[in-house]
Amino acid sequence: MPLKRRRPDVPLQRRVWKPRNRFPRRSGKTYKKQNPTKISVHLLSARSILHHFPFHEEQSPSLEDCLKLLKGERDEQRLAGLLLVTKFCNGNDNAALRRVYSAVGIGFLDRLLRTGMGEGTISSSGGDNRDAYLQLSVTVLAAFCRVPEIASSEDMVLKIPLILEVLSKQSGSHVVEECFEFLFLVSTSCEDGVAALYKSGGLRVLASQMSTLADGSHSQELAIKLLQLILNSVSLDIINNEYSSELSMMVAEIAREFAVLHDALKFEALHLLSAILSSKYSAPVHDTLRLMSNDIWSTYVRVGIMAILQNRVEDVFEENSKIEHHPNQGSALRHVGLAYQVSVSMMIKSSRKWAPAEKLQALILAESVISILGERWLLGQMNLPDAKDTVPADRCLFLVLESSRVEVAVLLNELAYLKYETSNNSSSNAETISLKQQNLAIAFSLVEKIIKLISNLVEDEVNPFDENTLSQVISGLNETVGVVLEYLQDAKDHGQKKGDDLLASVRLIGSYLAETPLACREKVRELLDFMLSIVGEDEPSPFFSICFLLPMLCQMTMELEGCKILVSRGGQKAVVECLIKLIGPMGCMVEDTGCIFLACDTILNLLLKRGQIKFRLDESTSVHLLKALAYWTEETDEASIIMMASSICALIFDHTSEQALLNHPNINQSNIASLSRLIVRSLAACAQNMAGDMNSDSDLLDIITSDHLCIKNILCWTCFLMQDILDGQKGFPI
Repeated sequence: MPLKRRRPDVPLQRRVWKPRNRFPRRSGKTYKKQNPTKISVHLLSARSILHHFPFHEEQSPSLEDCLKLLKGERDEQRLAGLLLVTKFCNGNDNAALRRVYSAVGIGFLDRLLRTGMGEGTISSSGGDNRDAYLQLSVTVLAAFCRVPEIASSEDMVLKIPLILEVLSKQSGSHVVEECFEFLFLVSTSCEDGVAALYKSGGLRVLASQMSTLADGSHSQELAIKLLQLILNSVSLDIINNEYSSELSMMVAEIAREFAVLHDALKFEALHLLSAILSSKYSAPVHDTLRLMSNDIWSTYVRVGIMAILQNRVEDVFEENSKIEHHPNQGSALRHVGLAYQVSVSMMIKSSRKWAPAEKLQALILAESVISILGERWLLGQMNLPDAKDTVPADRCLFLVLESSRVEVAVLLNELAYLKYETSNNSSSNAETISLKQQNLAIAFSLVEKIIKLISNLVEDEVNPFDENTLSQVISGLNETVGVVLEYLQDAKDHGQKKGDDLLASVRLIGSYLAETPLACREKVRELLDFMLSIVGEDEPSPFFSICFLLPMLCQMTMELEGCKILVSRGGQKAVVECLIKLIGPMGCMVEDTGCIFLACDTILNLLLKRGQIKFRLDESTSVHLLKALAYWTEETDEASIIMMASSICALIFDHTSEQALLNHPNINQSNIASLSRLIVRSLAACAQNMAGDMNSDSDLLDIITSDHLCIKNILCWTCFLMQDILDGQKGFPI
């Protein structure tokens, strides 16, 4: 956006110079020799020179008259020349500004600025004029910097620390705007300017000044643009480490601008907040924001996001009969159903008022704030402190959900078209697909967070929604999951199993079906084997797709019918292989260890019902699973892990030939010893349980103790394994 410049026909004098009556006259005094480091003359003396200067009676002062004064030997003459410049010189007349700058010289401008800053010994008269000197010097410097070659000169770059010092001491004064203008013009003219701004503590000065600037003022706009310049030139990793506190202060101030303004500066604030908070280096800023005693910034962000999004999803449920095709998509809409097309239509209609990029930035910002404050931020206060109208607390959640759903529908539609309907394999097409996949990940993440929020609210028996809103939310989630399943069906039809977009789709479906296992039941069963086979771009074999589906699989296999479905799709082997990757020597590191227990529970459900579903693990799979379980328990004393592992081992032993297992080429003495120790420790736990020491693992103990044949098998296996160890290596410690 272009700078808000004053009209070129308004002379600089009107903008910066106001006659002051507080300057006393100096009659009867002679001037001393000029000190090269200071200026100590009255501005009134300079005006007197203007009054007696031999201008033509019928003509206004000319540029030549101004240049004669600027080239004078005395400071009074030069000051008079500068005052004359402010009276008639057009600030956009670069040619004239160049001549004036050349005539006055950087030395005089430097002395004028330093005198205004109070450096050196100033006579009483000079002290009286200090504010006027400062105002004049900064105004003239800012005017000169409208000429690009002057702004990029070393002389102006060297002035940045001085202007920052002025800015830090002149909060609220008239000179502030000229200081910001000077800094902006110099910083945008050359890379050295931005570097000097950062190295001279510009971020610290900006952080202290932003809270003093009026909302929507030209100074505030320039401050925001200066921060953008710094963020674009210096790595956020470095900035976050050095100025996390200052960045947090600026986030709070920019958030206010984002909330209260309704012009182009609102979008500048949006992009700036999004860049700061969504950066992978933003952890220090996030931590500082969490510790802020006043969290009004989060309300400002919520209000601003609502203003961006509300025009897009307004009357969302009244648009179902109006369909428009996305431009240039052709037959891509054949991949999806009516709900998909309605969402695309909604996006196109709303984009006429707000650009889609701004709405996506609003969603990115929402996702970042949720990562800082949690999902309940979506249900916070929706009113500014001085607002009169009341907005429902669930409004932001509804807007974010509906906007995310629209993004999901639009992006999946575009990805389907780019991947399956075009023959363009160029790098630009690949970049477009990659960018859309990144945006899809943001929309998916927000939908998942809302699913988690609703689940927690239901669990806590808290219902902040009215019935109509809750019904709309659930209906919208069902529709979006259906759209994602259609996208996966399309990928299956085209033989596509690899892709981060496909993996993210599985994650979303897994999150939702973990809470509502019966949703989209038939379609899920149809695609189950395909979803279990999906891999991300960097995965050699399926792993994360199985992890994402484990909550659903665990619940599904609690019923006999669910076990039959999983086995019929070959899913039992995928789950076992996933568990081996999680707990074995070559285990994959995952943040949520809960998926280990989900995999164990799923396998237990299958093993307990295998007589009814007629399935068995082959010897090779059984051996690898037993070895992984023994390895998992080797270095832990946690009872839940020991009992879970021993329960699975007991059920495997119950249907496995001892001799066949021990003769397997992948079993060695070390594995046998580990299994023996695991069984002995589980028997000790059984003894504690029988003695009345009940604990949270009683359900696992029940698996072992519920059948005397199971106990018999464990004892036999223990003796058998111990004997095998003693035969193979005498004196082996158990």
